[in-house]
Amino acid sequence: MESSPHPFIAQPNRTLIRLSIPVLVSLTAEPITALVDTAFISSMGVVPLAALGVGTTALSSLFWMFGFLGVGAQTEIAQLFGRGKKDQAGGILSLTLLLSALAGLLIILAISPTAEGLTRVLGASGAVQANAIRYTRIRLFGAPAVLLILTISGALRGIQDMRTPLWIALGVNGLNIVLDWLLIFGIGPFPALGVEGSALASTISQWFGALLGLVLVTQKIKPSRKFQLRETLKILRIGGDMFIRTGMLNLFLIYTTRAANQISPNSGAAHQVLRQMWVFTALALDAFAATVQSLVGFFIGRGSVPNAKFVVKIALAWSLGTGIALSALMAAGQGFVIRHLVPASAAAVFIPAWLVSTLSQPLNSIAFLTDGVHLGTGDYGFLRNAVLTSSLIGILGLWLLERNGTSTLYWIWILITVWIVLRGAIGLLRIWPGIGNSPFRLDDDSSLQPE
Repeated sequence: MESSPHPFIAQPNRTLIRLSIPVLVSLTAEPITALVDTAFISSMGVVPLAALGVGTTALSSLFWMFGFLGVGAQTEIAQLFGRGKKDQAGGILSLTLLLSALAGLLIILAISPTAEGLTRVLGASGAVQANAIRYTRIRLFGAPAVLLILTISGALRGIQDMRTPLWIALGVNGLNIVLDWLLIFGIGPFPALGVEGSALASTISQWFGALLGLVLVTQKIKPSRKFQLRETLKILRIGGDMFIRTGMLNLFLIYTTRAANQISPNSGAAHQVLRQMWVFTALALDAFAATVQSLVGFFIGRGSVPNAKFVVKIALAWSLGTGIALSALMAAGQGFVIRHLVPASAAAVFIPAWLVSTLSQPLNSIAFLTDGVHLGTGDYGFLRNAVLTSSLIGILGLWLLERNGTSTLYWIWILITVWIVLRGAIGLLRIWPGIGNSPFRLDDDSSLQPE
């Protein structure tokens, strides 16, 4: 196939960083907002903070379950881009946008009546549960907008446009922070709504982002109603694998939140801060994964497995270095986090678990990067099985802790680290030496294919 050389081949490090920095900023914008949100709510006490943790865990889990729409759009469009068929991306965009809107409506209809039971499953009771229910029901109205933004961002990254999702993310999260301040504390004419104000701020800002995103993405990729049944079935098959993968991933994380809340309100509050920081660092590392997904998808679409492996080698070094840097930053910032985010009564249980999370960052970098690699090749069945295996082992470990009466926040975070290590190790083995029917077994990686 005659095509122009990709800049990654000539300048791999420069190209990777150029593409990754906008992704890094856009991905970390949301957890920064969540940390600001956590700091605002933390000033109101342990009960509102624990309720925020329950509500955000429940909703992020639900939204991640349908994240396959953005993932599928990114990989499919990236591979079309690699084949020189960008003009066919409009059908994939239209299909995934339609499915996102329908999935968001389904979430509202299915979850709103069951919010009480959902928060109870997460270990909430009494005042914590009452606040969590109100938060969840308000946030649910933003579900279609959240899924539309995920899909729009995935489609744009599929054509290696990393800047437009950045502007969308900055707009959404900037508005969210301002509305948080106004609605949580009741500034000026606005009533002080507390946890409910946080939920309302998120919902309004997400709809703003979805509408902005629709305008911007349709300028880059012309929508088309000419998508075929086989394309719909392919996205739904991707959804089946990714639904199981994300479901097991979320089940494990939900179990950790439940275990923390059942120990004590202080453990629940400390776990909320740890979880938000973990999400923040995870998404920072995921910037390389999202970029690698597009680059690997592009080269797989072009039929160049050696070049896809070259992407992995370069990105793995950068991701691992970033993980080490994050560990150093977390160690240096422990005092700041405790002073500004952790209630005084929860500090004692927070510190040992924070140490575990700090040391695990280089391991996280490997797990997240390999996820991006296998998403780029479209190896969804493998990702499903890898997360299924590691999550079942992690859930078994949590269950044994509870049965033995040794459940503490420290041991919960030890098991989270084991879970990450398993995912990263399995992901690497799929690339080198290429276990199973790995796409990376097809070509030797000793040299690059000419572009």
